[in-house]
Amino acid sequence: MEEKEIGGMDALQKALAADDIVWLAVNAKYSHTSLAVRYLRQAVPGSRILELTINDYLLPMLGRIYEAHPRVLGVACYIWNIELVKQLLRLLPSALPDCKIICGGPEVSYETRGFMQQFSMVDYVVRGEGEEAAAALCRRLLAGASGAGIPGIAWRDADGIHEGTAVVVDAFERVPFPYTEEELPGIRERILYYETSRGCPFSCAYCLSCATAGVRFLPMGRVLRELDTFVRHDVRQVKFVDRTFNAKKSHFLPILKYIAALPATCRTNFHFEVAIDYLDDEVLAVLEQMPCGRVQLEIGIQSTNEATLAAVSRVNHWQEIALHIRTILGFRNMHLHVDLIIGLPGEGMASFHRSFNDVFALHPDALQLGFLKFLKGAAMMSLVKTYHYQYMPLAPYEVLSSDALSFGEIRWLHTFEDVFERYYNADRCRTATAWLTATFTGGDAFAFWQALADWWEAQGNHHQSHAPKNCYAYLLAFARDAFDADEAALVRLDALLRYDAICKEGVRAFPPGLAWQRERRSRDLVEVFPCDVLALAAGKRARLCETVVYLTTDDASRVYMSTRD
Repeated sequence: MEEKEIGGMDALQKALAADDIVWLAVNAKYSHTSLAVRYLRQAVPGSRILELTINDYLLPMLGRIYEAHPRVLGVACYIWNIELVKQLLRLLPSALPDCKIICGGPEVSYETRGFMQQFSMVDYVVRGEGEEAAAALCRRLLAGASGAGIPGIAWRDADGIHEGTAVVVDAFERVPFPYTEEELPGIRERILYYETSRGCPFSCAYCLSCATAGVRFLPMGRVLRELDTFVRHDVRQVKFVDRTFNAKKSHFLPILKYIAALPATCRTNFHFEVAIDYLDDEVLAVLEQMPCGRVQLEIGIQSTNEATLAAVSRVNHWQEIALHIRTILGFRNMHLHVDLIIGLPGEGMASFHRSFNDVFALHPDALQLGFLKFLKGAAMMSLVKTYHYQYMPLAPYEVLSSDALSFGEIRWLHTFEDVFERYYNADRCRTATAWLTATFTGGDAFAFWQALADWWEAQGNHHQSHAPKNCYAYLLAFARDAFDADEAALVRLDALLRYDAICKEGVRAFPPGLAWQRERRSRDLVEVFPCDVLALAAGKRARLCETVVYLTTDDASRVYMSTRD
């Protein structure tokens, strides 16, 4: 029983020198923080963390690790860092020949034997949830003993590699709060990850959450105290990593009510991933009362093809999804981010065309187009032969082709996604692209973005980097080339692009290639349009009249518009 007490490690704490154990995270971005290494630091009192990023250079990374002088180095292995971690592992014996190396995380919890055979410098692998297993291992190592036989630990000895068994922390409430009072002031501007539950009530084949059964929750009193800590430290954003935040109403509704009741001075934003079709009127009423910007929701739709969803063991209630998204967008107080996955079973170009249009018609704040990944341990691996999948053998294990999509189509969809990201998800040229879609593709959103992606490739733009300011003029050229737009249409498009640029960039930047007027009138900068651009932007018939836009130079964020006959 004592072996499983995460917090009760006084013996280890006395024996542990400050520099003995270092938990290494290689994050995707500097703005991210690692939840895993913080859990381990708290589970092993006195140990330290080191956070690097995948954008760092290899030898400086090795130098940073060397400077920490670890006696034991634990490395968190994830899909976004595993290829770089493998390069680091090969260098570590030269820099730190006496250091014990422990690896853990989803990338090594499966196919563990093969990983340890390939990387002989790795002494131990933590399989599954590591807070209890890693703590027990450290107690053994610091006592001069072997970690053999500890549940959740794979090890090697003279007899070879022993994979052990993957474990979960059954008593989730024993896992310590990962952040410290001392570190929060220094990381409050970054994204802080947090969880109130582990597991997922669903079993989607493409997700690793299907590998564990049931959902475990932290006690509500503890959750509210920990949220108080974030708010007290004026943290910019707390991103919940609960796989389905609204898995249990009695758990998530008190959290939403707590967040809604925070004072107006609270700037902390809370991000949740929800199954939006399972929200009810009571929850919607609480969301409606949220202060603007307090909450943002991520909604995984993935596809609207029912046969495709059935193939990956997912059920969507489309009518409820659409209704609830429209309802919440109508509140105008939070950001809604929705997801589609490219490459799911049976979803070819025609099916993805429909899925894209179905979701785009809801006009979410962001529509992320991700590509199917074949994660170790996920049930998706059992469907590879059935659907003739080919996928990358290296992380991120993305789909290359299937019986529904050729490699050429998936290659083109990457361009489609890139163009869509530059414009729609960057909140750039929204009114101009909406007008082009209505005017030239009959409201078929996929057809518009398809045409833009084709033109983008024809110009060779997919092989070049681009400044955001040039995206406006590109749309003018695209309309002229792809739609053979006449002069009257181009004048209106130019007006909408200037309107979009003003709304997006303010008075600090005037993207090139547009017919800017920029008259100076008293203290204001004035932009005059040849038509009722406000009506045009709203999708209405534009009168032949001027719209005058007053750009207050004292405050670039304030834009005043008026229309005159």
